[in-house]
This record gives sequence, structure tokens and C-alpha cells, in this order.
Amino acid sequence: MIILKTENEIIKMRRAGEKLARLLDDLLKSVIVPGASAYDVEQFSVSYMKEIGAKPILIGYNGYPYATCVSVNDEVIHGYPLKSKVFKDGDLVSVDLDIEYDGMITDAARTYAVGTITDKEKELIRVTEKSFFIGLEQAVIGKKTGDIGYAVQSYAESFGFGVVRDFVGHGVGRKVHEDPSIPNYGFKGTGPMLRKNMTITIEPMISLGNYEVEILQDGWTVVTIDKSKSAHYENTIVITDNGPEVLTAVTGYNP
Repeated sequence: MIILKTENEIIKMRRAGEKLARLLDDLLKSVIVPGASAYDVEQFSVSYMKEIGAKPILIGYNGYPYATCVSVNDEVIHGYPLKSKVFKDGDLVSVDLDIEYDGMITDAARTYAVGTITDKEKELIRVTEKSFFIGLEQAVIGKKTGDIGYAVQSYAESFGFGVVRDFVGHGVGRKVHEDPSIPNYGFKGTGPMLRKNMTITIEPMISLGNYEVEILQDGWTVVTIDKSKSAHYENTIVITDNGPEVLTAVTGYNP
């Protein structure tokens, strides 16, 4: 069932989203450096949430044991933030975070470069982020979820990159995952219709190689089968009469 949010709930999600966006920005400035570890990201994030009075909603969610997902290189999503996962020059680090603030949940992810990366890897990060905004253009009342997926897939694949199909965006707000699913691939005019006050995530997961993935023995970490590096870019948005608004942004919608 698709849950349309009240105006008050959207106000709360906007506040939560800005705080989450600031956390993701601060991680880049303070933690994503050679020699730091994925566990440093976890500690920094938990401390930040405690300071602002937010709840680390991922802990215990379907058995997940941490507050953050920290995925490195061929890890696409849901990587454990382990002390042994030490960042080195040339790594791509994706951080995926959900926070609950004032009773509402927002969700966002970013991919960061550690030190010096190749031009192709820089392009991967740029295209992944841009594909989010290409999909965002389709997030208007009366369009369908397939319009978003088609836009993301067409753009990313035009650069020869793989678009992960096994994991998708989703509704969010009262719960971490709500209906509908928001695939990053598909066909125009298919899927549920987009309606005013729907709050969803669009989250392209793009690889340098093939789109096929598998889950490691920990039951969570998703990796590319061909071991190619990947990038992840996600925001929580709300669909309004005036088009989409990015909620997980420091300064609001900025295409």
C-alpha cells in the first residue's frame, strides 16, 4: 500500500533530510580519507545522530547490526562498517544512511573518492549522480515509476555502465521501506502512478562492468559478480504540485 504523507509529515521529513544531508557532507570532510576505516564512518555517524537527537534506524532492521552501510569498490550496497575495512588511495566508498528524526525517516547515499582515482572512475561517480537527476525529472504527478527507471537506465547505459537490477529505490517515511518500488531500469508508462505527497527514494546503483550482483556469506553485502567497482547515489524526494523536491539536501532542490 502506498502511503501518502500529510503536510506536517513532509515538514518533518524535510528537517530530517537536511540533517542527513549535512551528515553525508561532513563525512567527506572528516572521515573519508586514506587510513580511516569503515568503522570510523559508523562511529562518526552514530555520534552525530546522538548529538542531534536522531535515531539510527538501521540498527536491528531485519537483523542488520549497524547504523550505516559502508561499501567499498566492488561492494555495491549493504557493506558492513568494519574496522578491518581500511580506506586506501584509489578506493570508491559508498555510504548509505537512514535516520529517524521527529518520528519520520529519510534515506540517502553518496559515493566518495579516496585520494586519486582514474578518469573512468570519476566518470562513474558523475554519471551515477547525474542519472539520479535524470530520473528525478520524471518524478511528477501522473508519471509512472517505469518512467523514472527508463530515464536512469537509458542515461547510465549510454556510457557503457551496468545498471544494477536486483535492488531498487522505494517509498520511505513512516517506515524504512514502503511501497512502491522504484527500479533504476524499465519501460516508459509502466508501474504504479506517481501521486502528490508520495515520498520515495531514487537510488541509482551503477557499475563499471556488468549489472549482475550477488550477496556475500554475511547475508547483507552485495557485490558485483565481475568484481567491477560501483557507485551509489540516493536521495529521498517528495512529489508535489510543483514537481519533485529533494528532501535530503542542505539547500533544497537543486538540479
